[in-house]
Amino acid sequence: MRMMLRALMDTQMSNQTIENGQMQKVVDSLMEELKPEAAYFSPHNGRRACIFVFDMQESSQLPAVAERLFRTMGAEVEVQPVMNREELQKGLAALR
Repeated sequence: MRMMLRALMDTQMSNQTIENGQMQKVVDSLMEELKPEAAYFSPHNGRRACIFVFDMQESSQLPAVAERLFRTMGAEVEVQPVMNREELQKGLAALR
């Protein structure tokens, strides 16, 4: 199922991960594991943020992904199912 993960990082903890070289390693490992169809990095409400859109095969994937962000960057993590345009059209057609 297509999922969107949004993480808002604690500034102090993410500063430390940048200074000790861990941020790039965490991002690289997430990119390798999730193989996202899209990944975005930006400030959000004055904090560092990232968004990954990826295919979640099993819900058991979630702890490994979220814990990495919780532990290394003190992130607030949200995960929710999302649709692309074609999936929305298919869902709407099923309503008729």
